[in-house]
Amino acid sequence: MSEQFQGVVDNLDKLFEVLPPHIRKALEEQENTDDLIEIVMDLGRPPEVRFGKGFAILSDRVIEREDIDYVVQRVGMFTRDNRAGIERTLHRISCIRNRLGDIVGLTLRVGRAVYGTIDIIRDVIVSGKNILLLGPPGVGKTTKLREVARVLSDEFQKRVIVVDTSNEIAGDGDIPHPAIGRARRMQVSSPERQHDVMIEAVENHMPEVIIVDEIGREEEARAARTIAERGVQLIATAHGTTLENLLFNPTLSDLVGGIQSVILSDEEARRRGTQKAILERKAVPTFDIVVELRDRDTVAIYHDTAQAVDLLLRGYDPQPEIRRRTKEGTVQVAERRPREEHGLIQTEVVQKTSGIPEGRLLRVYLFAISRNYMQRAIAQAKVPLEIVDDLNKADFVLTLKSRYRKRGGKLREAENRGIPVHIVRSNTYNQIQKFVYDLFGYPEAPGEPEESGLLEAERAARQVLKSGEPVELAPRNAFVRRLQHKIAERYNLFSQSIGEEPFRRVVIYPRSLGKDE
Repeated sequence: MSEQFQGVVDNLDKLFEVLPPHIRKALEEQENTDDLIEIVMDLGRPPEVRFGKGFAILSDRVIEREDIDYVVQRVGMFTRDNRAGIERTLHRISCIRNRLGDIVGLTLRVGRAVYGTIDIIRDVIVSGKNILLLGPPGVGKTTKLREVARVLSDEFQKRVIVVDTSNEIAGDGDIPHPAIGRARRMQVSSPERQHDVMIEAVENHMPEVIIVDEIGREEEARAARTIAERGVQLIATAHGTTLENLLFNPTLSDLVGGIQSVILSDEEARRRGTQKAILERKAVPTFDIVVELRDRDTVAIYHDTAQAVDLLLRGYDPQPEIRRRTKEGTVQVAERRPREEHGLIQTEVVQKTSGIPEGRLLRVYLFAISRNYMQRAIAQAKVPLEIVDDLNKADFVLTLKSRYRKRGGKLREAENRGIPVHIVRSNTYNQIQKFVYDLFGYPEAPGEPEESGLLEAERAARQVLKSGEPVELAPRNAFVRRLQHKIAERYNLFSQSIGEEPFRRVVIYPRSLGKDE
């Protein structure tokens, strides 16, 4: 996979034209305007410019009321969300008002059309599925939406409607910016009406694709589900940085299926090894695919949102596909990825042979982990790993996911000392043994047949519901097969065991093709 040439259109000259002459002159003397992000003008303070990395004070002269008025008179009208623009550009001007409503500060954000920016996820965009983009501010969500509109409308000749709440996607004025191609733009009079315009777009204009920036309210989440159920491809961004954050956001969790509390029977709770009250996904996700924008050159793709959410609620890591754009412009797909949370890197599966010299003795400090289990795993794997009781002597720390979230004193101390902290999700021998095998790159790490068999049955049941075709599972022992039959029953499907031991296996059928076991 390779990245095409990325062209940039920023119309900086039009932004500079609305600035007071002394600020414009100081800006033109700056050498790195290609990296310019914002110009900040606050009453009584010197003007400031912000770049991709760092900021600078333009001059010692402070901003006066006349400077604020100069800009306000040359940009569009400020709407209820205190935003304005410059016609036929993508620049956004936001204002700060005092208690009387007078403008006392301005933020002039540079808007750029970047052509070629979606090649890293182009195959996902053209799949026809509903796609949700997540990411922190400034990571390029809106820029990608703009390019999505152009590619789908121009290259694929689709009927595309852009619901442009703050005129960030297609710019200010009645004529949309050329960066969205042939896509049509519907403006929104106020942010509170965004959900109404989303529904209006479907009912009045027969789109094949609807593009929405920043779904942030419950009404908009309901409108998104309505659009998805009508067979229109929906591509949107939402408030949140990760799928897990979004899942536990009560306002927006419905976008990925929502969560509900379920009370299990005593037998089921014992089988799962959980409490009786657990969380499960409530409904089919509105968005089939979720893309986390980690930074401008790195994305994490969950190709099956339903499966990813189910795994998260069960305490597993969904392991998204990671794609990175290199300096040479190519796109690399990583098999595994470290997951950074609260500034500390944690991995449930450590990268194999991650810089461990052959024969080198490693020392591990255990925090809330069974010492007996670890000693047994070391003896079984016959690896050069030693348990130490002094954090100062440890090469890394191993702890539980639940303990890591509480950030106990030892974990905080390890973080401050720069000692890596790894986690396992539960204090069981299988988990600790698997960690040890993965740490040293052993290809034949012991599996968990019961656990993998259940996940396989869950995926198969969903596939049967979707396709209406039977799915044959891998051979399993009798105990695991019984559990797989229970999963099929829970999905209101039929199942049957076929074949002879040791190759006896379960087949899951749609109800119309069901057979008696």
